Amino acid sequence: MAEMEKTAAPAQEAPAAPMKKAPKPVSPGTAALRKVVSDVYAAAWEAKKAGRPVGWSSSKFPCEIAEALDLAVVYPENQAAGIGAQHDGERMCQAAEDMGYDADICGYARISLAYSAGVETTNESRRMPQPDFVLCCNNICNCMTKWYENIARMHNIPLIMIDVPYNNEVTVSDSQVAYIRGQFDDAIKQLEVIAGKKMDPARFEHACECANRTAKAWLKVCDYLQYKPAPMSGFDLFNHMADVVTARGKVETAEAFELLASELEEHVKNGTTTTPFPEQYRIMFEGIPCWPNLKALFKPLKANGVNVTAVVYAPAFGFVYDDLDSMARAYCKAPNSVCIEQGVDWREGICRDNKVDGVLVHYNRSCKPWSGYMAEMQRRFTEDLGIPCAGFDGDQADPRNFNEAQYLTRVQGLVEAMEQNAKNKAAKEG
Repeated sequence: MAEMEKTAAPAQEAPAAPMKKAPKPVSPGTAALRKVVSDVYAAAWEAKKAGRPVGWSSSKFPCEIAEALDLAVVYPENQAAGIGAQHDGERMCQAAEDMGYDADICGYARISLAYSAGVETTNESRRMPQPDFVLCCNNICNCMTKWYENIARMHNIPLIMIDVPYNNEVTVSDSQVAYIRGQFDDAIKQLEVIAGKKMDPARFEHACECANRTAKAWLKVCDYLQYKPAPMSGFDLFNHMADVVTARGKVETAEAFELLASELEEHVKNGTTTTPFPEQYRIMFEGIPCWPNLKALFKPLKANGVNVTAVVYAPAFGFVYDDLDSMARAYCKAPNSVCIEQGVDWREGICRDNKVDGVLVHYNRSCKPWSGYMAEMQRRFTEDLGIPCAGFDGDQADPRNFNEAQYLTRVQGLVEAMEQNAKNKAAKEG
């Protein structure tokens, strides 16, 4: 039998490489703001390597003091939000719970306490040197006080504390200003010892000028959400929170926000937007976002044409003042340190100015002072503004407290209510 002719097996084509999405173009303003945050972390590491002191600070401690003394400072809240957004929050929270911290306390605090105790994060961009001093201001919440006390004990380092009492009145009294101003003066003295030099009044004045300039530019950016269509989404503001938290007192931050504001002004002039869908409904997002679940938050809003055009969390960092007394007064105006009437007034003003059709409330398991009176807030929004509200359970850092199915149901209910409101309004006008 003749030998069968051997034929080569047909060559197989290599599997096609998966298609990669092209990165979204980044505007010059956004690029400048990203650099601001990177520079803050880099400066802290450089200071640590050079043997200079590094501080950890709460986000609403007066940053101008440390800035004027040229002290490197980083912010555990920003770090915890970044860790949560990169899906390492649950592991860090669990590590803190294994150390004995209760699962019911703030997720930011648990992440920070675990990191302070030496538990490393997988998010390399949010690694920061361990502290040589801590700066705490409880105008955010009283959990902050115990959180920073524990860090100070872990490292046996100074804790510089500024106490801002909860204010039951709409106005800030002169006696309260005097009480806080005295603590500012004492904090300056303590930080002079840490820095090894006296405060230069000219440098302090410059730091205050930069902080005010940043705040004004940031508030201007926030105000662009009033336009129809909004030139961006409130989720963009959330993405820029790191900049206003970590570097309010730096001229680079002010310049970057001014650049971003000019870009948004161009969008308004041209009737364009960076929001990747047509804007059909406008809502206020109440509270801190669920950083580990941003995609899950955004997806059903996008699918239903719902744009976030009002937030309270972002403009809360716009501290504007003229002198040390008005600076003390400004730092009293954090959302969790004002009375409910002031809180309602702020929110309803933003809802009116930013022309919202509804409100989506985040009942944040990590932030009980913020979430505690939200049921009353929802009632007031509906009664005073005639707009529907929906609430969902979640967490700013711990993904175990967020239920996507519940969130989807609540968003759908809100969309249906806004749709009915629009029909009712059209029928009356017709």
